[in-house]
Amino acid sequence: MKAAELFVKALENEGVEYIFGIPGEENLDFLDALSRSPIHLVLTRHEQAAGFMAATYGRLTGRAGVCLSTLGPGATNLVTAAAYANLGAMPMVMITGQKPIKTSKQGQFQIVDVVDMMQPLTKFTRQLESAERIPAGVREAFRLAQEERPGAAHLELPEDIAREDTDLPVIQQSYVRRPVAEPKSVRRAAGLIAKAKRPLLLIGAGANRKTTSKTLRELVRKTGIRFATTQMGKGVVPEDHVCFIGNAALSSGDFVHRAIDAADVIVNVGHDVVEKPPFIMSPGGRTVIHVNFTSAEVDPVYFPQVEVVGDIATSVWQICKALPEHNDWDYAFFDRVKTALQRHVDRDGADERFPLAPQRLVADVRKVMPADGVIALDNGIYKIWFARNCPAYAPNTVLLDNALATMGAGLPSAMMAAMVHPDRKVMAVCGDGGFMMNAAELETAVRLRLNLVILLLRDDAYGMIKWKQEHMGFADYGLDFGNPDFVRFADVHGAAGHSLDAADRLIPLIHEAFAAGGVHLIDVPMDYSENNRILNEEIGELSQQLGSE
Repeated sequence: MKAAELFVKALENEGVEYIFGIPGEENLDFLDALSRSPIHLVLTRHEQAAGFMAATYGRLTGRAGVCLSTLGPGATNLVTAAAYANLGAMPMVMITGQKPIKTSKQGQFQIVDVVDMMQPLTKFTRQLESAERIPAGVREAFRLAQEERPGAAHLELPEDIAREDTDLPVIQQSYVRRPVAEPKSVRRAAGLIAKAKRPLLLIGAGANRKTTSKTLRELVRKTGIRFATTQMGKGVVPEDHVCFIGNAALSSGDFVHRAIDAADVIVNVGHDVVEKPPFIMSPGGRTVIHVNFTSAEVDPVYFPQVEVVGDIATSVWQICKALPEHNDWDYAFFDRVKTALQRHVDRDGADERFPLAPQRLVADVRKVMPADGVIALDNGIYKIWFARNCPAYAPNTVLLDNALATMGAGLPSAMMAAMVHPDRKVMAVCGDGGFMMNAAELETAVRLRLNLVILLLRDDAYGMIKWKQEHMGFADYGLDFGNPDFVRFADVHGAAGHSLDAADRLIPLIHEAFAAGGVHLIDVPMDYSENNRILNEEIGELSQQLGSE
């Protein structure tokens, strides 16, 4: 068989279901082999979107998503997606083509050193210099992409190598169990938690794994320990739980930060340095227990005193077993913080103004989306409001990117969620800036016959940067733009377009869109005029009134 056929068999051996991307002439042997495979090729309109879809597949399933491009410009278009997956700990394998490497008649036409380009953006990057390198190369790429901490891997298959003859077998996956934490570290952590006055469980991105979610729920149930989450830890434990305090959506100054400041022991599960730190350590301050797959990466604001290193789910289970059922922890202040936060979240949830206030938007979306529905957010100022005001009731149901925080990923991520969960309601929430960066994928969503509702939040500007601009005292300059008629834009792509004309019409429109099925885009005019006053002034002032413990 050709080496390209061996490559496809190796992908089948890894359990690959989909490959997202845009092939070029350098991929034609691979494409021909793929045509006889059960793996489904999903043709996208841009390689970046293909990478976002592959990364989100990895995020939702734990198995590496796969994307494909040609050489040169196709490969360079995967760079942002590579960083998105690697910083966000989403397992993904990228396959790129290349001109023949043994003989060449075209000089340097379209050739860049893709392997070298991918080096700082991936866990693994390799050119397959012969058919004999394919079985081990594919196995190693998937192993590293899926191994904790997950991320991106890259393989380059040159055109002449793809045509080589081979009779090699694929390499089967090995049986692996992650190491568990040393018992003494578990006992020390449990002892510190038991003796604490106000311990706080903080759930980060690394805890967003199925088995870890299960053991954390049991820990909270058994002990009643109060918990908060980072943006990418949302939903690991359902946020309608009585012990949930809040989400660290802002860097500091919110109500939840008062509780974090008051905690004498912080159990930091799944901490990831790519997220903005939800608290800042200082010498001689409170005790921080680091529970993670790997030891702590020390920086000026994070240097834990105790580390429980090993499989997180097993570590949490061991700590849970070591703690008593009933504890003498004093949570009066924490509960006051939660009450004040909820009062503030609820206050503007029924705001009738139009264009829509972000608080009303989030409240209405939460009302209309079921507990297992998936809300996939692009990157913009609304992301902070969703992280703070929209509780998640299950893992990976409010998809936030607080790592690379790139614009343009919202629609492809939602499309992937709709493919992985065809039985659930899926919604993309995109600003007008981020949506237009991958707007062509609307045609892809229609072609795939997805059931998907897109909320297009329109303020005719790059709103997140305008908020920063105002907060930092700069003049309003350079961030406004024009927009197309989004209803017509949706219609010409084969989707259904809707225009919101009153605040009380959003919930009915969303219900109607889901009931009709297919791809629907709702143009939602937004009013962000109070972002600076509320996020930078009011929240800090109100939270300070709680005092400290």
